[in-house]
Order: sequence, then C-alpha cells, then structure tokens
Amino acid sequence: MATEQAAENYTVEDLVALNPYNPDILNDLEKFVNEQVSSQTYNLDANLSLLRLYQFEPERMSIQIVARILIKALMAMPAPDFSLCLFLIPEHVQMEEQFKTLIVLSHYLETARFRQFWDEAAKNRHILEVVPGFEQAIQSYAIHVLSLTYQKVPRPVLAEAINIEGLALDKFLEYHAANAGWVIEKGGQSQVIVLPRNEFNHPELKKNTADTVPFEHVTRIFPVLS
Repeated sequence: MATEQAAENYTVEDLVALNPYNPDILNDLEKFVNEQVSSQTYNLDANLSLLRLYQFEPERMSIQIVARILIKALMAMPAPDFSLCLFLIPEHVQMEEQFKTLIVLSHYLETARFRQFWDEAAKNRHILEVVPGFEQAIQSYAIHVLSLTYQKVPRPVLAEAINIEGLALDKFLEYHAANAGWVIEKGGQSQVIVLPRNEFNHPELKKNTADTVPFEHVTRIFPVLS
C-alpha cells in the first residue's frame, strides 16, 4: 500500500525519467497527452516515450492520441519534433488519411508554402481544431520564417503567411507594433512591416562563430535512435 501511495506522488515526468519503457505507465502517458491539449502545454519527451511503448504494444495504440501528438509536434516548429515523432510511428499507420494530411501540412510548413498550408488546413479543420492554439502556433512559426528572410515585409506577404486579412490584420499589426518592436511604414499603395533586426535579416549582426546544430536538437535525436 505504501508503495502504491508513493507511486501516486510521482508526476508523469518522474515516471518517464525512472523507466520510459515501463508499459504500466502507458495509460498515464495517454492521459498526459490529453492534459497537454487542454492546458496548451507540451512535453516532447513524454510523447516520444508513449510512441515507443506503442511500438512494443501496437494493439494498445490509440490513433486519436497519436494524431494529437503529431499536431502538437507541428505546433513546435521550427523544432524537428514532428520528424522525431513520425520516425516512431509504423508506416501502415502513417498511411491513414489523417496522418497523410498531417505529413502534407508538415511539408508545406518546412518549405514555407504558407498559402498551400492554410488551404489544406481549412479542408481538414475537423482534424486540427481538437487541439487549441494550433492556428496561433503556426502563425508564430510563419513570422519566425519571415524574420529570417525579410528586413521589411509587404503587408500582402504577411497576410498570406499568417492567414489574416482586413481589420483582424490591422489589430494584429497594432499589437506587434506595441509589443514586438514592429514598425509599420507606408510603401506605395500598401503597408510595409519593418521587422526587428536579427543575424539572419541583417547578416552584419551574425556572431563570428561556425554554424552549429543546436545542442538541444542533438540530444533529442539520440534517445529516438537508441
């Protein structure tokens, strides 16, 4: 009894750290995925542990849970989480329609084809809307990509990338001008958004060091390959 009570005091993160291959924690990990969805939090390590357990016990796999894991991984871009999760999902499962859709969406994001992404997402809203915050997360990723490329972004380019237009875009711009250092300029017949300087859109700011893969990305890959 004392042992059971002690086990109840462990968090899911503790259980994963103690023994990520313990099938007894599978149900806890599934519940934790749903908690991440409802609370709009994220834990890649716990989700990877669950996908590994599904490999050992495929009859216990929940397609709904796997879909939610992949959607949360998409929301984490530009981190490579989607690929890390997909690596652990059997090919025959990946061939299901909802997973093929998520793979296509991932490809559009990786190649910055935002118009195609939003068009495809609109057709599959029933898959994506179960995870709150999805649209906002992708908009943040699109802004990240634009900031790597542009010093100044024409309003139509930004509107297409984040899928916002009209008055909603006006409010979006006002918010980021007040809180994120954006500057709104008039450029001919349209607005131009001046983005904050960084080492990518202003190469002269780049540190004089060799390009490296972020260490946190490397450490995430090793457990998947083990």
